[in-house]
Parts: sequence; C-alpha cells; structure tokens
Amino acid sequence: MTVTVKIPTPLRGLTGQKDKVAADGANVAEVIASMDSQHPGIKARLCDENGALRHFVNIYIDGEDVRYMSGIETEVSDGNELSIVPAVAGGQ
Repeated sequence: MTVTVKIPTPLRGLTGQKDKVAADGANVAEVIASMDSQHPGIKARLCDENGALRHFVNIYIDGEDVRYMSGIETEVSDGNELSIVPAVAGGQ
C-alpha cells in the first residue's frame, strides 16, 4: 500500500525539507520502515529502541490517532494520509 505521510517541520531536515513523502507498507510499522529506507534516521526519531512509538510522537491516519487503534500495527490502505504530530508542551 502506498500512503502519503505529512512531515512536521522538526523532521523535515531528514526528508530534504519535504512536507510530504510517499511510503509503502501494510501497517504503520512498515510505513515507518519504508520512510527510514528513503530518509535514514527518521525511524530513530519516531520509535524507541524496542520499536514502539515514542511517547512524544503522535501518528494519525486520516485524522484518527493510531494509539486508539492498533498502535504501530494499525493497518493502512492505499491513499491513506498519515500525519506525524510531535507533542507540544510548555507555557505558563
């Protein structure tokens, strides 16, 4: 399956400043692996050493948070749009 992945500004240095990339895979884990083969280092920014999503990274498939689905094993379909959204904290 080929999906479009929206890349947040902090990760664009790994994608040649592209705000969207195409990646293949049957689930989120495979899509991340596909992105990492094209843009080395992106998986380390998204996943911990055990392969789980880092706590400060949120991934949405067509607006649905994968943490409330099957997590990194959530299946994707051709044409889905994945959004990577880093957590935001701070303020007063």
